[in-house]
Amino acid sequence: MILGIESTAHTFGIGIVDNGKILANVKDSYTTEKGGIIPSAAAAHHKQVAESILYKALTEAGIEMKEIKAIAFSCGPGLSPCLLAGMHFAKKLAKENSLPIIPVNHCVAHLEIGKITGAEDPVLLYASGANTQIIAYAGGKYRVFGETLDIGVGNFIDTFARHAGLGFPGGPKIAKIVESAINSGEKLNYIELPYSIKGMDVSFSGMLTKLQQMFNSKKYKLEDLSFSLQETAFAMLVEASERALAHTGKKELVIGGGVGCNKRLQEMCRIMCKERNARFFAPSNDLLTDNAAMIAYLGEIMFKSGIKERNIDKVDIMPRQRTDDVEVRWKVLNILIN
Repeated sequence: MILGIESTAHTFGIGIVDNGKILANVKDSYTTEKGGIIPSAAAAHHKQVAESILYKALTEAGIEMKEIKAIAFSCGPGLSPCLLAGMHFAKKLAKENSLPIIPVNHCVAHLEIGKITGAEDPVLLYASGANTQIIAYAGGKYRVFGETLDIGVGNFIDTFARHAGLGFPGGPKIAKIVESAINSGEKLNYIELPYSIKGMDVSFSGMLTKLQQMFNSKKYKLEDLSFSLQETAFAMLVEASERALAHTGKKELVIGGGVGCNKRLQEMCRIMCKERNARFFAPSNDLLTDNAAMIAYLGEIMFKSGIKERNIDKVDIMPRQRTDDVEVRWKVLNILIN
């Protein structure tokens, strides 16, 4: 059994996995009524809840700490204070229980956990707060075929939501505004917004500025702005994903990241995949948002391939580690073994 710790941003979580089966996935998130995430405050939150989350995870899994074989933790990318809080707790558990430690890349974990849905060799649309990338495995690494040129799609939505006084996180609130308007029979008006896509790269800063200007003018309803935001931003992501499918020749698309919980984004991905005879996979929402089960899941794959570190002092965080910097040694080792 592998225990995983997630602490890249606002969420602190602990997951436990045994032979690919998730036994526990417990988390607690730092939130604010207004403004955005404060890294030092989020890190303080993580330190405060760590022990209670561990207890809940072990209880949910029905096991004791002595049954754990290794500690996996998210080493990056992420906010340094938050990553440090997770790493220090991981090292504490590893030392107390004489266990090896496994640093796991957060982005790659999102991709690997997507395979729990049955996908075998997919393109990943990774849409979260700080990250927006189109990723696929090719030539011994997870390659980034497209990404945001400025801010992540989640941060873009959160920034507009904060500007509109909705608080943090803003993505679910924007989605609820649109969903409630549609369910009530309200006619929503699409407002043309800057649509910025270059090959498989996207940009959201121009759209954000335009939305803020429109909101400040008081000439547009928040429901129309929220609807237009989703339709435009998600169309960009789906277009980039379709180009990646065409470029790589792959026939599967997996969605990952917290923004992937959005029903409209999933619907647009599903339509696109159906039109090009590809399969679309979406893990459950608890595995799309930041979670520790995916850290434990990838940690177990790495552990079984012999990738672990017993010299705990050698392990450190990597706040700016890119997806394509990760040596995907477990795949190469599995190919050699099989």
